[in-house]
Amino acid sequence: MTPPSGEPPAPPDPGSLEPIPVDVISVQSQVVYGCVGNSVAVPTLQSYGLSVLPVPTVLLSNTPHYDTLHGGAVPLDWFEGFLADLERRNALAQARAVQVGYLGSPEQAEALAEWLRRVTAQHPQLRVILDPVMGDFDSGVYVDPRLPEVLRSQLAPLATGMAPNAFEFEQLTQTELPTVDATVEAARGFLGGRTEWVVVTSAAPQEGDPELARIVIVTLEGHEIVSWQRVDSTAKGTGDLFSASLTSELLSGASLLQAVRAAHDRVATVLERTARLRANELVLWPRE
Repeated sequence: MTPPSGEPPAPPDPGSLEPIPVDVISVQSQVVYGCVGNSVAVPTLQSYGLSVLPVPTVLLSNTPHYDTLHGGAVPLDWFEGFLADLERRNALAQARAVQVGYLGSPEQAEALAEWLRRVTAQHPQLRVILDPVMGDFDSGVYVDPRLPEVLRSQLAPLATGMAPNAFEFEQLTQTELPTVDATVEAARGFLGGRTEWVVVTSAAPQEGDPELARIVIVTLEGHEIVSWQRVDSTAKGTGDLFSASLTSELLSGASLLQAVRAAHDRVATVLERTARLRANELVLWPRE
């Protein structure tokens, strides 16, 4: 129907338009101050030219190691609604990866697993990159104590690849992994089905030169080790930065080994800058 002369045409029905192009759905925490979770993953992914849709799992003023903290986990009905509306908007039609990081509760993890089972069946091109955030040797488990079991039994089998730190991998395997050989053997137990690789950061920290840290890369074809000089820093979020960089490199066409090396180099550069500036949070970009 032609509008009367002088009147602007009616805007198109949003449902008749194409969804925005999306590369990555990033399901992680978000903070107002600091660089952890989506607060570091989103700008990192975007720096590679990737289109990112962040799904928050918790909304916090900052990480809990400060003297004040406000916010909390996203309510479960909100979280489930965020995921469901991505389907309703057809946002996964062109998406290439789902990045999973810190989850606010076991119930969120179960809801996410149910959603991933459905959307990966409908969109088999989706890679699921799981960083099973649970804690570290210096802090212990800092998530709901029920969460490791849900990560182990429900989310790990859905992952194309996993990038835990050594402590988190021990939580997944339910055993101590004091050596690189033990880490490799345990990682092989997760391969098969959807899971193509496991990358364990800071692996076997008590083995070998204490000045060196190792990343152990395990695939069905074998394993490789990347070593580097440790950089002293108390800043949080290095695992989130590593995982986002790893995903970005893989989506840019790098091999897994190339992606691990490039992600490590990026983390090292950021840590060195952060230490040089004596900053209490990661400094992602140099200031001109």
